[in-house]
Order: sequence, then structure tokens, then C-alpha cells
Amino acid sequence: MFKVRKDEPKYAFIPDVETPEKNRYGKAIKLVDESDPRAGQSLNINGDESVGDNPNRYKQHGFHFTADNCIGCHACEAACSEKNDLPAHISFRSVGYVEGGSYPAYKRMNISMACNHCDDPVCLKGCPTRAYTKYAEYGAVLQDPDTCFGCGYCTWVCPYNAPQLDPIKGQVSKCNMCVDRLEVGLKPACSSACLGGALEFGLIETIPENREQAKTTIPGFPDTSITHPNIRFQQVKSLPREMTRPDTMPIKYQRDEQGEGEYKTKVREQRRPRRWSLRKLLTSHENAHIAFTLCAQTVIGAFLLLLLAPMMGASSIANIHSDGTLLPLLGSLFILISVGMFKLNMHLGKPHRFYRGFNNLKHSPVSREIAGVSAFFAGFAGYCLFSLFDAGWATVLANMAAALALLGGLLGSYYMYKLYRIPARPYWNHWQTGTSFAGTSLSLGALVIGLVSVMVQGFTASATLIQLLALIALAGVLLEAVGLICHARDLKQKGGEGEASHLEQSFDYGNSYWLRNTLLLLNSIILGAIAVAGIELISASILLLSMLTASIIGRALFYVLVIPTTLPGAFFWRNKGFQEHARESGLAEMEQSGVLPRADYHDLHLARAIKEVKEDLGMGSSKSK
Repeated sequence: MFKVRKDEPKYAFIPDVETPEKNRYGKAIKLVDESDPRAGQSLNINGDESVGDNPNRYKQHGFHFTADNCIGCHACEAACSEKNDLPAHISFRSVGYVEGGSYPAYKRMNISMACNHCDDPVCLKGCPTRAYTKYAEYGAVLQDPDTCFGCGYCTWVCPYNAPQLDPIKGQVSKCNMCVDRLEVGLKPACSSACLGGALEFGLIETIPENREQAKTTIPGFPDTSITHPNIRFQQVKSLPREMTRPDTMPIKYQRDEQGEGEYKTKVREQRRPRRWSLRKLLTSHENAHIAFTLCAQTVIGAFLLLLLAPMMGASSIANIHSDGTLLPLLGSLFILISVGMFKLNMHLGKPHRFYRGFNNLKHSPVSREIAGVSAFFAGFAGYCLFSLFDAGWATVLANMAAALALLGGLLGSYYMYKLYRIPARPYWNHWQTGTSFAGTSLSLGALVIGLVSVMVQGFTASATLIQLLALIALAGVLLEAVGLICHARDLKQKGGEGEASHLEQSFDYGNSYWLRNTLLLLNSIILGAIAVAGIELISASILLLSMLTASIIGRALFYVLVIPTTLPGAFFWRNKGFQEHARESGLAEMEQSGVLPRADYHDLHLARAIKEVKEDLGMGSSKSK
């Protein structure tokens, strides 16, 4: 238990006040009755089996932030970091700000934010390892870093940037509401340290002393309908009609004069020259996801065509099973899917804990995707193995394996799409993600089948097959193109972070974006010509290079263009532009900058994984442990 000082000031204790039965979202504030079996259990804080004596232990607690009082001293950040012994590049609580107006009436509003311990925590539902738990005690959403295997999906789905992925440790951690302090009646460390009395803490839906508001939003705060966060605000001082962020996010907040006066997210127009930005595009942290999604969708698409097309009367594809092309094709596909899955697994912070990805099949689309793709891989591997034997029993087993691969491929593809439908990432949260993934499966799947067939049979022998595959690939390219056109239109119409992503796409990555679009048009023309008149070596070479380039650039854009609905940062903190500057100028070499230098964390992850495996097997020394 946390030790209470004898001279603990009165303001550090949580006030015991009356609360309504339900919060404004219709959720009961009292989470369990004292008679409930879950009541009276210890949180086992630091191994202590005692039970706290807080009279409101089973009621939802939350933060109250008075924006008018925050002076931006960062005392809350410092107190949180000290209590949780955090490194400089990790901060559970951060202070950002928005500003607006003109001299001499220039105004700034600070925002202090950490985990909001939401009623509907999307981090909990999204986490594949079940590292998150919503406790009846105080309504705290707690996360176990030891259970986490470092996929970072919770950092994608959270609108408040609360979960923090440490690339050195390879795991996520976050604010734990200081439940050890709550057990003895004390407020969290951040609230107790606030100099301006801006950050209060207590029972949700109660207004602190000398406060008059408990609003659910202020300028810069994301849509509360995503998670129903347990934080309330007061902001009564007048602000300019337009507030901007000090970071490099191309968005601003504008007061809606026609509505209730709330601030809406708008795009901050920044006309600038179109660039290639190829280094940023092709060296992003998500390269493993690029490799995995392209490889998995290609192999699943090719295998489904191989199985289903003959049932629809496509005799030229059916002939693959008997003309000597099948085994080279299966071997090529097996290598592709193996490379993709290996790249994805090694991208994890703790790749040796990959098996924990199956832990949350009930809620997490990541767990379901992992299960589906793993079932596909197992079925596909079995199909490849049994296809080597010319016997009746092998045919039966191959058909069973094919059925497993078919089911796994369909489920894996569906949940691969679902896991990107994230409200906190508007650029992804569009049906175009589905058309892009399906289009890739059709176009690249057909391309691989055609490429292997030509290498084995030659252009003449496989002419009919190539024309059919060209039609299938053309359908995939057109499907993706239609999705992209509608995606661009909808992003501009809806505004907000989605439109800001489109702005970056048009300028910061404009040349790469239009190269991809031009290549899609070129692919359509060549595929149409092949479907009508056949194929030659020159057109085949151009098509292969063009389709691969368009696919890689398109998928890289898919990852680098995302602008999440996160809170504004500060000029030197939580600012993507400053982080890039710090790495380029050498400031990142100074630990106190809070920015990690560019490094290949793969070696760190691998070394740590080997060390942990040795310790699990009893081969590690207690000193090193």
C-alpha cells in the first residue's frame, strides 16, 4: 500500500461527495455492489494483499481539467514520470496547447492529458494479448506490460495517445490512475502536483469545489463517442474563433457559430510544392506491415483463384493442376507467405511471445486476423505437402487442408480489413481499405500465377490462361482505382484529420501519389491489351515492374499518411516535426530531449528475446535477470 505522509495536505485527498446514479452516457457510476463477488478483492499492489478502505472504491472516478487555470508548468508530467520511473522518451501524461488570435490579444489554452479510463475502452477490445482490464475498483483501465508483446495496436485505436509503446523495451505501458494512492484516499500524483489547481480528480460527474462546469470537450479534444472518456472540462474564458496547433499537424479548430459554439476540426491550408518524400515513404516504421499485407493478400488471392476459378468453369486455371505448373506455383506462394509472416512477427516488440496474439479472439480483430491467417498458413502448408504425393489418401488430406486454407483465408482477409476500420484514424476508416485489399488480392494473385505459368510453360503454351488472368487482374486494379477516387472525394468532404491526410498526400507525397495513380492507369491499359491481344515479353516486363511499384508505393502511402485524432502537442513535445529535426540535427542523441535517435531496434528486440528465452529455460543468471 502507498504510505500516507503525516503532513499530507488536504488538497491531496479525494473528496467524498454525492454522485448521480448514472453518468451522461447512461452508464452506472457505481460499478458493482458490495455484495458482488468481485467486491472486497485486493488489487495486489506491489504484492500487498490488503484491501483499500476508500468508501467509493467501486465507483467510476475520473479527471476534471480546468483549462483556464493551467499555466503549462508541466508539474503534472514531472510528478507522473517520477512516480512511475519513466524514461525521457515516455510520458503517460503530457501537456500540449492550442493558440489563436493576434497581438495584443493573442491567447493560448493548455491541455493536460493522460489515459481517460473510458467507459468503452477501445484499447481493451483491440489488444490481442488481453493485457488490458477494466477494473470495478475506481473504474480504472489497467495494462500489464509483461503480458504485452509489443504490437502497438492499442496505440492506433486510442484517440488520446494514452498507451505508450517503448521501442527499447518492446512493450506498451500507460497511466494506471495511481490506484495505489487511490486505495488510501489520495488523488493521483499528477493531480496532487498541479500548481494552478487545473487538474482535479474524483468521482465522475461531480464538479470540484469552486468550479461550475463539467463539459465533455474543449478545443482540440477528440470525438467522445469513440470511447466515452471519464474526463470533464471547464473552460469559461473567451477564445478566438480559430485555434491552431503548435505542432506540424496540418489541422486547426474553428468555432461553429451556427451550432452550439463547439470547436470543429478543420484543415490548416498549407500550399506548398509537391514532393516525392521517398525516404520517409519507404523507411517508415510500418514497413513490416507493408510486406505482410502485400504478401498475405497476394498468396490468399492466388490460392483462392487456384481453388475457386475451376469451379466457375475456368478450364485454363484448372489445367494448372496437371500441366506441371502447380508445384512451382505452390512453392513460390509458400515462400511469399512465409516471408510476410516472418517480417510481421519480427516487427513485434517481443517476437518470441507471438503466441499471445490468440488471447483475445472474443473482441480483438487483430487476434481474429492472426487466427485466420495462421489457419490459412497451416492449411496451405498441408495442401503443398500432400500435393507432392500421388495417392488417394493424399488427395483426401489435400482437400481437407484446402478447405481449412479457404476458410482461414476468407476470415483472415476480412479481419485484416476490419482491424483498420479505426475511428481514431479517419484515413483508414473508409470502405476503400477493403477495396484496396481485395484489389491487391485479385491483381497480384493473378500476376503471380501468370508469372510462374510463363516461366514454366512459356508465353505460347499459357496464352489462354494469361488472357484470363489479365481480366482478373484488371478487375482488381479497377476495384482499387474506384475505391481511391471515392476515398479522396470523401476525405475532402468530411474534413478534419482525414482531409488533412489528403492534403499531405497531395503535397508532401504528391509526386509519389501521382506516380502511383499513373501506374494504375498504365496497368489498366496494359492488362486490357493483354486480355484482348495476348502478351509479349516487353509488355510482360513493363507490367510486372509497374504493378509491383504501384502496389508498394500505394501500400506505403496507406501507412505514412495517417493523421490520428490525437490531442495537440507542444512545440518541443509530441511534435512529429520536432522529432524529425532532433534526429537530423543530433539533438536526439541527448536523452533529455525525449526523442529517440533513429536506430534499428530489431537487434535490440532479438537480443532481448534470446535473453528472455534463456531465462525461461533456466539458462540465464540471476544477475543478468
